[in-house]
Amino acid sequence: MSVNTFSPSPGNASGKKIESLSKGSNVAVIGAGAFGGWTSLFLLRQHYNVTLIDAWGPGNSRASSGDETRVIRSTYGGNEFYFDLNVRALSLWKEHEQRWKKKLFQNKGVLWMCYNEKTSVVDDSIPFAKKHGMEYEKLSVQELTKRYPILNTEDLHHAYLDPFGGCLRARDACQAVHKAFLEEGGEYIQAFASPGEIENNRLNSIKLSTGQILKADLFIFACGSWLGKMFPEVLGKTITCTKQEAYYFGVPPDQAPAYEKFPVWVDVDGKDFYYGIPGNSYRGFKIGVDERGVPFDPTVGERMADPDVLSKARKFIGYRFPGLSHAPLIENRVCPYENSPDGNFIFNHHPEANNLFFLGGGSGHGFKHGPALGELISGIISGSQRIPEHFLTYEKTR
Repeated sequence: MSVNTFSPSPGNASGKKIESLSKGSNVAVIGAGAFGGWTSLFLLRQHYNVTLIDAWGPGNSRASSGDETRVIRSTYGGNEFYFDLNVRALSLWKEHEQRWKKKLFQNKGVLWMCYNEKTSVVDDSIPFAKKHGMEYEKLSVQELTKRYPILNTEDLHHAYLDPFGGCLRARDACQAVHKAFLEEGGEYIQAFASPGEIENNRLNSIKLSTGQILKADLFIFACGSWLGKMFPEVLGKTITCTKQEAYYFGVPPDQAPAYEKFPVWVDVDGKDFYYGIPGNSYRGFKIGVDERGVPFDPTVGERMADPDVLSKARKFIGYRFPGLSHAPLIENRVCPYENSPDGNFIFNHHPEANNLFFLGGGSGHGFKHGPALGELISGIISGSQRIPEHFLTYEKTR
């Protein structure tokens, strides 16, 4: 079980405040994924002049924010900070869907399949769910079997259905955010960026692969799985990139509606932690194995399926969903995880440059938080918010 993905280590409720940046200042954000894209958009709305830079573009196939879909769920064990962050994110996803007239959130629900009487990652979130009026529905094995006859329930104790969760259209969302950023006055440059010289505790400029030297008052590197390689002296041992695989299986033609309507699901056996997203715009029944894979280079690494991991996924999906025991593999994807040591996100300045910030450490659970995180970071930069203690825990590992 990949604990950090589903329940990062708790942090102190307090945090630190940085010196606010004057409105109208120039900000450069490197990385147009879920973190960088939303942060750029919210900074723009705070009346900063924002330039967004990305080597391959929003939602590209190398990025952690690519692929068809990502899970959105509030369940975080006893970690109320991330529960609350998800609640805010969900509200912002819905708000922007209406604003852009584009469907990005699919309210399919999230089904947590539990093996024991108590499953901490779910049970410890129940008080927060009640607090927000987002209560889960507990299903007995009998109720589960009746409601979802395609499911093998013989080794389960019960399940919880989170009716407020579901999935997000990942690549489409990145591109929708990018489109809004441009329409609202942001500047975008497609190029690879590398930091320039640091002098007097400041980064004065970055170098682009186009040959351009870009100056700004503040720089935010939100470059996902590349963050550790970009700043090895600071983050090389803190941000690690691993290869995580997802597979799309073809469903039987006479049962397609049953699989299409099935909720997003998580199998919490405490070992391998399988999860899945049905539907995916008719691309197949998606399954992921949430264990930290092998070290991966997101630039040159090939997106080929690992036979051993694929075999595990096939075995599991055939067991849990017997109707898919002979299902063909129709697609596979690789999501490079940018892992922090404790599963918490990272936002802090470079130890030698007060105007150079790192934003990352998505750790396999970051995408859904994009809008809430962007709103929070823009508030920190403008001086109305503090950096949450959770985002500073990486300092202990340097």
